[in-house]
Amino acid sequence: MALPLLLWAGACAAAELAPVTGEVAQPPPPWHFAGLPFRDKTKTHFEVVELDGVRVLRIESDRGFGNLVHPMAAGTSATGLAWRARVDQPIVGANLRERGGEDVALRVCASFALPMARIPFFERQFLRLAQAHSDEHLPTALLCYVTDAALPAGSLVVSPYTRRMRSIVVAHAPPGRWIEEKHTLGADFLRAFGEESMDVPPLVAIVVGADADNTQSHSVAYLDALRLVP
Repeated sequence: MALPLLLWAGACAAAELAPVTGEVAQPPPPWHFAGLPFRDKTKTHFEVVELDGVRVLRIESDRGFGNLVHPMAAGTSATGLAWRARVDQPIVGANLRERGGEDVALRVCASFALPMARIPFFERQFLRLAQAHSDEHLPTALLCYVTDAALPAGSLVVSPYTRRMRSIVVAHAPPGRWIEEKHTLGADFLRAFGEESMDVPPLVAIVVGADADNTQSHSVAYLDALRLVP
């Protein structure tokens, strides 16, 4: 379920992206969990574990939903984003273009502070109405990188729930194989949201998530070395 992905509680922002792993089982602050507000739903489970001698983030969703969010300090420029990941159990029956199948074993997202004035009128009105009835922050442009075996790498997909979230499919690897990712946030933002803005707004947050609630399935993925790069 993608629309609530846009909602998360406020937290202390940081100028640098903190490591998503540490010496304890939970990712260190300012990383924090964000689920579905006001809904009783199974949560995606995030845990720092040791795998092949390295501490990595394990992301498991059993018919659940959830995100880890790292708020960025105001005015943080979008540069590059890099990480390595592997999917051990992908989503069965996923279809990112349909509401009933929009589940992913792993998504890495960048939230941008797109000015409201650049959003189409009806979407802008919806966002304002939603923000007025929520204590949570509602980002205006969310660019995600997702794993999906059914779509070619590089595919751009607009969420069937909201045009405020757009995803780029990354290279697919066989289950259990690590793959390195590096993406230029500015260029990808312009590809995804260029019809609304030819300027790249500042970053609001980095988000890591997975969900299997639409397909009622189960997924397992691992993430390591997530970082902002030049």
